[in-house]
Amino acid sequence: MVIVRRYSKLMIALLALVAIAATLAPVAHAAEGGEGTTAVEKDRQQSSVGYGLRAMGIAIGAGIAIAGAGLATGRAQAGVGAGGTGALAEKPELFGNVLILFAIPETIVVFGFVIAIMLVQAI
Repeated sequence: MVIVRRYSKLMIALLALVAIAATLAPVAHAAEGGEGTTAVEKDRQQSSVGYGLRAMGIAIGAGIAIAGAGLATGRAQAGVGAGGTGALAEKPELFGNVLILFAIPETIVVFGFVIAIMLVQAI
């Protein structure tokens, strides 16, 4: 039990350190180019650590958007599917209503996908 507490404190400290480093690294390496920026300077900026961290953050955000939407849809469809199965067992004429209720949560995944595409286009 004591070993687990030590490791959990260590993990929290490491996560805090990574969060601070990820927050401050783009600020330290930020070099926004104006209208007079040459192609060589733009290539150098895009190969900098700050640009890489920004791209990594956007990619992780896009993944979270799709994963969160998928998990939410699965959870919603689980409830609708269980209730719909019971309703169809008693009244088969409710099939159209149950099908519509089962399809509505799919829009959550579409929204998550659209947000992920918008994020990836920002890279």
